[in-house]
Amino acid sequence: MTTSLLALVRDHAAVADHLRWPGEFDLSRTEHVEPVHLASGLRLEPFAGDGGGGTYFFCGEGGEGRPVLFADSEGGAALLAVGLPELLRLLLAAPWWRDCPNCTPEENAEAAAEYLEDEPELLADRDTVAAALGLACPTPAEALARLHRTATGIGREFDLIHTPEGTSYRPLIG
Repeated sequence: MTTSLLALVRDHAAVADHLRWPGEFDLSRTEHVEPVHLASGLRLEPFAGDGGGGTYFFCGEGGEGRPVLFADSEGGAALLAVGLPELLRLLLAAPWWRDCPNCTPEENAEAAAEYLEDEPELLADRDTVAAALGLACPTPAEALARLHRTATGIGREFDLIHTPEGTSYRPLIG
């Protein structure tokens, strides 16, 4: 039987710590700040959050291969990945993805430099965590390019709605 990636994160303190920071991915934060739903009617399952009130949701039915949508606490949302492995590769390769809304090489280089200045062990820690999860880590540029393609491609089909007002969240990427 294959162990799920969520179980590996939960059961491995060093992995969970690294994903919590700098990844801003915390499995203990599963409550979103307001009621939301997808315009398509697909099921939303919150499974993690960030320190700023944002929430990661699985979309639809199934397991860890489902699309992953992120909604922040300010009314922005984006489909980040198709499947948990892809999301974790993004968080490991470019935890600064929020600082690169257009996913340009310039945004990436600037954000990476800031992170590495504050977290000099980031790359070594990232490689250790990727190995523990059994994931190959893409380059930051590859991860951000995939994020941009996902968010601006099939991600447009994942319109997150603030339920009480019936208004759409604004796109975070693009």
